Amino acid sequence: MPWPKPSDRGERLQPRETRPDRFRHLRKMTDDTGILEHAVGSIPRRKEGYSTDDQARALWICLEWLDLADTGRERTMLLDLADTYLSFLLWVQREDGHFHNNLDYRRRPEPETPSDDCFGRALWAAACAWVRFAEDPGRRTAAAAILRDAIPRIPDMRSPRGIAYCLAAMSLLHRHRHPCPLERQIRESADRLIGFYRTHAKRNWRWFEPALTYSNGILPWGLLWAHDATGDRKPLSVALESLAFLKEKMTGRGGIIRPVGNDGWCTPEHRADFDQQPVDVLKLAMACGKAAELSAEGDWQTVITHCRDWFHGRNDLGLPLIDKQTGACCDGLEPDGVNLNQGAESTLSWLGTEMIFLKSRLMQGMLMSTS
Repeated sequence: MPWPKPSDRGERLQPRETRPDRFRHLRKMTDDTGILEHAVGSIPRRKEGYSTDDQARALWICLEWLDLADTGRERTMLLDLADTYLSFLLWVQREDGHFHNNLDYRRRPEPETPSDDCFGRALWAAACAWVRFAEDPGRRTAAAAILRDAIPRIPDMRSPRGIAYCLAAMSLLHRHRHPCPLERQIRESADRLIGFYRTHAKRNWRWFEPALTYSNGILPWGLLWAHDATGDRKPLSVALESLAFLKEKMTGRGGIIRPVGNDGWCTPEHRADFDQQPVDVLKLAMACGKAAELSAEGDWQTVITHCRDWFHGRNDLGLPLIDKQTGACCDGLEPDGVNLNQGAESTLSWLGTEMIFLKSRLMQGMLMSTS
């Protein structure tokens, strides 16, 4: 998929030595093991080590940016990074198919309880790699090995977000003719997620849980993928209804994005405004991007644009979170300003949101040109 024309991209008109490098901070945060989890300011903080969550996010985002790579050199760099993150997933997958999430800087596993969310993210990233590397057997073999051991564990999922990630992964694999039969599992997992919705949704609370907490957009996103794979209208209906509710709760005056603060979350009686996290903006953009593919209902492209604008300073504090020269992103908005640490999750959230914005804009332009 090509980039927009040069007139839409100021960096093409700049000399190479002054052109922003949107992946510079991502490379700084990544060593030969994987991407480090935290930073102090812009400097990687080795003390906290690595998380599998971040490797999965980074693998997916590098694979998606391959469609937008501006040069052969940039494409090679993205593939090298993807190899590092894919290797990490191979390393931390246990014999039972699950994944260990947290490791210290010496590469030693830290004590933890297995996480459905981590499993789902890793499965999604491996599925994306399997699809992306259809013509690259060396890399596809690694993704296939992860999937072979992970797919049998999908019925173990209990958390809504873990189920949603698995739905998306299975649906992507099903669309691309993975040899494992998955349609029955897709329908069963979609029914389980819809069951959460039926349990908690009320007239003024169209949601899967009694509170809006973190990464909320993943839940309708997973159901949108289920509809994409099976054509079943029930997941689509619940997804669009819940996504419209989430959009309302995450929109402030003038259309700005207002992520639910993790300092108290959101219930029917209360809403925390801070600390706002970049990852919640990414997840809303992901859900709106998928909704735009599947439904003409709702102005999803506008919401995606507002998600991108949030990073640039169109937010409650009027402060930008990103460094355009390096692609780094601050860790969130607090009541008194920006959290200046530039960790993996926030930087990946910015890169993911920018990627979704660019791809959705390209798709919109292609649709207009054929209408």
